[in-house]
Amino acid sequence: MDPAVVHLLQACRSWRTFAQLAEAFDGRPRLWIRTALARLSAASFLERSDRSRPARELAYDRWQGWNPAAGFFHSATRDIAWAEPEQREAIESALQEKAARVPAPSPLRSQRGLQKVALPTPQRTGVFPEVLLARRTWRAFSAKPLPLSHLSTLLSLTGGVSMWGASLAGERVAFKTSPSAGSKHPIELYVLVRNVKGLPPGIYHYGADRHRLAVISKRLTAANVETYLGHQWQFRAAAAVVLFVASVARTNWTYPYARAYRSLLAEAGHVCQTFCLAATWLELAPFCTMALADSAIEKALGIDGVSDAVLYAAGVGLRPDHGWVQWPEHAPGKPYTPPHRHSGPKRQRTNSR
Repeated sequence: MDPAVVHLLQACRSWRTFAQLAEAFDGRPRLWIRTALARLSAASFLERSDRSRPARELAYDRWQGWNPAAGFFHSATRDIAWAEPEQREAIESALQEKAARVPAPSPLRSQRGLQKVALPTPQRTGVFPEVLLARRTWRAFSAKPLPLSHLSTLLSLTGGVSMWGASLAGERVAFKTSPSAGSKHPIELYVLVRNVKGLPPGIYHYGADRHRLAVISKRLTAANVETYLGHQWQFRAAAAVVLFVASVARTNWTYPYARAYRSLLAEAGHVCQTFCLAATWLELAPFCTMALADSAIEKALGIDGVSDAVLYAAGVGLRPDHGWVQWPEHAPGKPYTPPHRHSGPKRQRTNSR
């Protein structure tokens, strides 16, 4: 970069006319200054007073004390280019080659050299321990529709308001089944419905206080679900997918420092685990994923991705007849490739509609 560009940015720390800049950079041709300003403006390093600012930039302004740290992390980790199923075979091969050169980290921390203390035998029987031990990520689902009563129970236990209280500032705050910093509960639930008995396919928002669904869109296909969830073809047969969307202002209002952004991520995890455990208790087949097509989802939900940001997703369906397997039916020797995309003879799929 030409050092003069840095000086130009510094000169524009407050509003300046072109004439003022031309005078300050008298040793530079005016064409150079105009070109530099145009390029910096196009790259969003500079703002022009004669043009309205994009809505997304204005939304980031409302993050206030969270910027630049949280704003940069949020924007820099959006819209990762998720690989298509066929491309994942190459990724898997690359990981195998890497494992041969660089061993993967141990899944456990070593206690070598430390004094050990034996613990009593843990309790692993009873409803709650059995639900915890039975939780798995399911990638295959029955073609039978999910009962609406099960979806109702899942949404209520996961995101419904159980009681109301007040903060020290006099706010009305909700109490739910998962913990939340300051009881702000920024996580909203949006539901992608594909195969729920008595509920038309579409996109819905869950009203946590009244326990009801509001229609966002009546258009939703299995291909949409696969696209939204990072091309993970196994999840297109799920009966319903719940998107966990953070309403940022609720947390930012009380905690105006960047570390509070971490609580949004942690709380999405709290709510997601509650969803998965509730689904396991109902003997359903839950899954969760962070492989999300952010912009595509935000467009479908009608949110801007800054004031309201999708952070996590979980889905569910009825369990298939063959029970749980780590990987569902797939092309021979290719766990990431569905059978119907395999170049060999087609096989009948039993875990999708």
